[in-house]
Amino acid sequence: MKFFNKFFFIFALFFFNITEANNSEPIAYIDMDFIIKNSEIGKKALNSINNLNDKNISTLKKKEKILKDLENDIISKKNIISKEQLDKEVLILKEKANKFKEDQSKMVKDFKDYKKKEFDVILSKISPIINAYMEKKSVKILLDSKNILIGRSNLNLTDEVIKEINEKIK
Repeated sequence: MKFFNKFFFIFALFFFNITEANNSEPIAYIDMDFIIKNSEIGKKALNSINNLNDKNISTLKKKEKILKDLENDIISKKNIISKEQLDKEVLILKEKANKFKEDQSKMVKDFKDYKKKEFDVILSKISPIINAYMEKKSVKILLDSKNILIGRSNLNLTDEVIKEINEKIK
């Protein structure tokens, strides 16, 4: 009987100490990816990122075509030139290929750094606007929608936040 009384007391203590979560803290969610893709500042940044990516791809394709042409040239001369001359040209091709790989790696790294910097700039500009909007709407917790399985649509503030961002940032 003592065990049952202790168990009941601990259960009751635990049960009554659980706080209710029913709207005690106003919670909402937004889709950050959608905001970045559809806000004016996000569109400008994404356009800039895409332009740099297209420029990099074009540059790499031109360099790759030059290397392919050089390789084809060496293959076509293979039976015509001397072994020493062929070895020299193959060595030059290998050096150019290594240089191409280095340039490509550097270009990819620079692109990733640029992309990260652009997104950091966007977030630094829209974060204060989102915080002010949260204050205005008395929202205590704002979640990203990709972390939400199911939620009421009236808790989705994405469209309102986009309007607010576009009004504040011109």
